[in-house]
Amino acid sequence: MTDQPDVLSIDASITTSSGTPGFGVTDTGFAPKPFGRLIAEKIALAQALIGPDVDVTAGSPLRSLLEIAALEDARGWAALAAAYDNLFVSTATGAALTQLGQELGIQRPQLEATGTITLTLTGDLPAGVTELTMPNGSRISTPGGHHVALAEDVTLSATTKSRDVSVVAFYPGPENNLDPGKTSGNEHPEMIDRWNGNDAKLADFVAAGGPGIVTIKHTLPLQGGELQWDDTRYRTLLLAAPRTLWTVDAVQIAASMVPGVRQVIVHDGVGGLDIEQSIFGDFNFIERLFSNDRDLGSPYYFSVLIAPTDAAIWDGPDGLAAQVAAAIEDLRPIGIFPRIVKAAQVSITVQASIVVQGLPIPSGTQATVNASSAAADLKARLFDRIRKYIDGLSFGEPVRAAEITWTLMNEPGIVDVRNLRLIRFPSSVPIIDFLGGPQIEPEFVLAGANVTLAQDEIAVAVRNDDALAIS
Repeated sequence: MTDQPDVLSIDASITTSSGTPGFGVTDTGFAPKPFGRLIAEKIALAQALIGPDVDVTAGSPLRSLLEIAALEDARGWAALAAAYDNLFVSTATGAALTQLGQELGIQRPQLEATGTITLTLTGDLPAGVTELTMPNGSRISTPGGHHVALAEDVTLSATTKSRDVSVVAFYPGPENNLDPGKTSGNEHPEMIDRWNGNDAKLADFVAAGGPGIVTIKHTLPLQGGELQWDDTRYRTLLLAAPRTLWTVDAVQIAASMVPGVRQVIVHDGVGGLDIEQSIFGDFNFIERLFSNDRDLGSPYYFSVLIAPTDAAIWDGPDGLAAQVAAAIEDLRPIGIFPRIVKAAQVSITVQASIVVQGLPIPSGTQATVNASSAAADLKARLFDRIRKYIDGLSFGEPVRAAEITWTLMNEPGIVDVRNLRLIRFPSSVPIIDFLGGPQIEPEFVLAGANVTLAQDEIAVAVRNDDALAIS
């Protein structure tokens, strides 16, 4: 017992001289001691207590005992760091982040199930029609009322009569792991077998008689609906979640959780900018008032600007506008009503020459190279990168050519991106035909220039493999 004070005093001296207080809870978070630091402190303590000549070289019995003790201490420090980080939304992971979200009243959302169906052209195309196109996001359904959307553009023709197509459930959750093998009586309520006639994107397809001559074959069940959002996506949602009721943030979060909503922003016409005013975005505050005083006898409205996903159907009793209105009904203040506004979507296509090296791309003319399956796979990967960048942009945020170039250059095997141009549709300045009225035409932006958007516009990536030339 007489040696204990000496041990404690020596340990306190080493702790003070080695800067140990810099670990643990600090101004920047919890800093655990690394294993190397722990073993160094234990060796210093052993030498100070026993003597500087004690054998602590690698392989000695004392060194082995010190390393075992330091390893266990390192595990304790790591556990303390994990426990500390799991106290906060900004650093928690896994089950701890889920529990913090539950305390805020926001369960970790589930993902949409994905799978594959086969589309087959079984009849003759109408006269004058050479191909039928079903765009990405086209809605299809089951006899049981389950909604699914195409996850890619599909074109069928006399030369390509059948295609395996990726699909994604519109609503999240395991109940949308649609299994065509499940039956109820003589029906298959989970079998995808019909087109959604309310989808405006299928208007051209329906007009050409597509629903009657294109059959849907669903044999394999959809999967993944039981999975949940990853930590990064869920953390972003929780950090943006309001901690109070009756706020703009509360309305915005509720609207953003409606299936089919890509992005949302809430505008207060009296308390802030009114996007419904025709003068919005083109105004000199020195010369005139932004808007007249509100008529006290009229109801007060605020605007909810919605950017829908490709698979969303806007109108109708079950449309996205009605779903958003229902989601925020209990959050809006009494007597104040929402005006649900669909954002103007600007389609963006990327045109560029892509120089590759070290990839299994066949040699030959540029036409031969770009017609190969390897080039098609590369273009698909490049478009995925472009789409992820553009989908992350907010309302009014420009599409930057430099960001597109950087995104493409991050794909392995790409050594150069030349003559990159962005194509916008519709054009920011419509072409006027004085005989036929305004003409909707694409706008070819100058090489290297950005596409600027208005505050109520949002960019949407459109795939065009012909615009990317592989060399």
